[in-house]
Amino acid sequence: MRFEGTLVQWNDDRGFGFIAPEPPAPKVFVHFSAFARDVRRPQLGDALTFEIRPDSQGRKQAASVRRVASGAAVRPPAASKPLHSHGPQPHRPPHSARRASGISARLVALIVLCVCSAAAYWWSAHRLGVGSPPSAVAEPPSAAVTSVPLNSPVPLARKVSFHCDGRQHCSQMTSCAEARYFLQHCPDPRVDGDGDGVPCEQQWCTGPGAP
Repeated sequence: MRFEGTLVQWNDDRGFGFIAPEPPAPKVFVHFSAFARDVRRPQLGDALTFEIRPDSQGRKQAASVRRVASGAAVRPPAASKPLHSHGPQPHRPPHSARRASGISARLVALIVLCVCSAAAYWWSAHRLGVGSPPSAVAEPPSAAVTSVPLNSPVPLARKVSFHCDGRQHCSQMTSCAEARYFLQHCPDPRVDGDGDGVPCEQQWCTGPGAP
């Protein structure tokens, strides 16, 4: 027995929907494989005739579905999509393929941009690095020159130049180092009036770090 109804729900990506029977009754599930082969896909509002058969689980579904020409909904050709059937498919690529193609194009463009940026960075770093070797080469001589005063025997030469010559008072000394030399090595020095071991505290050895 055939029934009449209208396609009120349709999921084009998954290929199924529901038919509202006439007179009103519970909606009937319909799969795209139940439609007769046609030049376009099912569309909302299509007037249909169909049979009702149970599926493998005993649920009712539409079968042998046909469109009623007088009540068929008309839409612009651009909205039509190829039928999901086992027969020959139209050459127009599906929506998912077009979307994947667009994503691939953007991905390729992003990769090219990253490669160009990396190349520019490498070139800039390489160019800036060309002038660095002279600076690195110039450092050892600088370090060598700096180390010379550290090993200089000048302080020792100054100490060796001191000798006891009869002087006794701070007014006769020329430096704190000379006053210390006289206090430690010469007889009867009079450069440490308070006997604290620091000579000439007012004239020469005025601080703890005085030479």
